Amino acid sequence: MLSIAIIGSGPAGFYTAEALLKTGAQVDIIDRLPTPFGLIRAGVAPDHQSIKAVVKRYDATARAAGAAFVGNVEVGRDVTIAELETLYDAVVLATGAPADRALGVPGETLPGVIGSAAFVGWYNGHPDFADLQVPLTGAVAVIGNGNVAVDVARILAKTPDELATSDIAGHAAAALARASVRDIHIIGRRGPHQASFTPKEMGELGHLGQAQPRARHDHFPHTDADAALDPGLRKTVGHLRSFAAADHAGKPLTIHFEFFNRPVLIEPAAAGLRLTLERTRLDGTRAVGTGETWTLDCSLIVPCIGYRTLGLEGVPFDAGAGRFENDAGRIAPGLYAAGWAARGPTGTIGTNRADGIAVADRIAGEVVPAGKAGRDGLMALLGERGVRVVDYAGWQAIDAHEVARAAAPAPRDKIVRVDEMLALLA
Repeated sequence: MLSIAIIGSGPAGFYTAEALLKTGAQVDIIDRLPTPFGLIRAGVAPDHQSIKAVVKRYDATARAAGAAFVGNVEVGRDVTIAELETLYDAVVLATGAPADRALGVPGETLPGVIGSAAFVGWYNGHPDFADLQVPLTGAVAVIGNGNVAVDVARILAKTPDELATSDIAGHAAAALARASVRDIHIIGRRGPHQASFTPKEMGELGHLGQAQPRARHDHFPHTDADAALDPGLRKTVGHLRSFAAADHAGKPLTIHFEFFNRPVLIEPAAAGLRLTLERTRLDGTRAVGTGETWTLDCSLIVPCIGYRTLGLEGVPFDAGAGRFENDAGRIAPGLYAAGWAARGPTGTIGTNRADGIAVADRIAGEVVPAGKAGRDGLMALLGERGVRVVDYAGWQAIDAHEVARAAAPAPRDKIVRVDEMLALLA
C-alpha cells in the first residue's frame, strides 16, 4: 500500500486525496492551519454559501478509511520536504497560490494598499489577516476586472442585513457596519468586452440595498460587437449596459466601472492615498497607454490582479509563472504538484478535480510501495519536536463550536486566531 503526504487541504489537496484513496493508498493531508478546506474557507466570498457546500464532499474524503488530516503543521518549519520524502512513498504539493501578485507601480507598499489575498482573508477570518488595519472611508479603488474584484466590491457595498446570512468574520462585519465608503471604483486596463466577470456575480450588483452600479455609455460603442462574444460574456456585457442605462436610484453608495484605465502611481494624500491612472485604448486586444492621466483620492486600494504560489526550500520553482516547475504534475521522482501549485492560479474550484485525478493516476502508475514509515513516522517525528497536531476530530470540535456560537441566521461565527482554536481543544 502506498503512503502519500499531501501538503495543503484546499480543493486541489482534497480532490487529489479522494482520487488516491480510490487506488487503495493511505493519504495524509497536511496543513499549517488547524482548519481544513483552504480556499473554500478563506477565499470564497462569505455570502456565497452555496459554493462553500462543496466541503461536504471534502468532509467525506477526510473521514474515509485510509485518510488523515494533519493540521497545525507547517512544512518548512515543523518538518521539511526532504524529511517527508524519506517518510512517504510520494509527496504532493497542493499549496495553492496564497500570495498576491505585485501591482508593479511606485507606492504599492504604502499603508492602505491591501492585496486581494490579504483583504479577502481579512473578511473571511484567515488567522494571518485578523489584525489587518483596513481604512473604510470615502472612496475605495478595486483594481482588476475579474470575479475577485466584484466580490470585494460587493462585500464592501452590502448592508449588515445583507451580510447576516454569510459567514463573514466578526471583526470585518463590525468594521463594515461602521464604514463610511461612498464610492467604489472597479478599475480595468481593457474594456467590458475583455472583462473576466461572470454573469452571476455581475447580476448580483444590480440588487444591492444601498449601492448602485454605474458604467459609462461611451464604453459600449457598438452593440453588434456583443454578437461575437461567448454567451456568458454576452450576458455580463448586457448587465453592464443596463448599469449604464439605469436612472440614478438615489442610493448612498455608487460602484463605478472604470474601464480603459491602468494604475501608474500611488502617493500619500489627505484622504489616505492618491491613485494616478492613465487612460488606455485597445491595440487589438492589448491595452496601451494614451498618455492622458487623472487622479483618484481614496482611503483604500485593493489590487485584484492574481495570485502566486510560494516556493519551498529544495523544490524547483518558476517565479515568473508563480508555480512549482513540473511536467504534467511531476516535479521529481516521488514529488508531485496539483492545482494552482502546478498550473498557476487559473480555472475554477472544479478544475482542480481533473488535476487531482491526473496526479493520482500518475502516482499509481509509477510509484512503488517501499515500506516507508508514513503516518506513524511523521507523528513520531512531530511528537519529538513538540508540535501540537490537530487531527480531523479536532477540526470537527472547532467547527461545532463555530456553528454553535453563531447568531442566526449566520451559518457560523469563525474563530480567527490559532491560539484560541488550540485553547478550545485543550
